[in-house]
Amino acid sequence: MANSNKTLVPEAKEALNRFKMEAANEVGVNLKQGYNGNLTSKEAGSVGGQMVKKMVESYENSIKGNTNS
Repeated sequence: MANSNKTLVPEAKEALNRFKMEAANEVGVNLKQGYNGNLTSKEAGSVGGQMVKKMVESYENSIKGNTNS
């Protein structure tokens, strides 16, 4: 099966990696550059969950800012 994780905007790849590392740091998961196959499902889920939480907060803040116009 082919890898379906394709970056739609290649210029965003580095920013996404920084975002992932920041989220991992916030939840206490030690990520390294490259392959992190040693992570447990719980650790990987914590990182993904933190990323989603931050994206939702960012979106909510942006729409709150837009309603004041």
